[in-house]
Amino acid sequence: FDIRKQVPLKVKYKGEIVGDYLADLVVNDQIILEIKAIRRINPIHETQLVNYLTATRIDLGLLINFGTSVEIRRKYREYSPKIM
Repeated sequence: FDIRKQVPLKVKYKGEIVGDYLADLVVNDQIILEIKAIRRINPIHETQLVNYLTATRIDLGLLINFGTSVEIRRKYREYSPKIM
């Protein structure tokens, strides 16, 4: 396995960079893992993962929370490049 930690990402919106972020783990350039230790997963955490998927064109992400109890959310998207 090729596992990279704290992978820098540039997130763009309409072609403009809107932020520099760090994905916790990227496995084989096919899965992003976001690890949390919070009371509960909020929609903003899921949005963060979806933004990482979009920025990297990776289709599968897991949001894992080790807070009061283990929660796992799976996000999947199929990257479709815009046809010009």
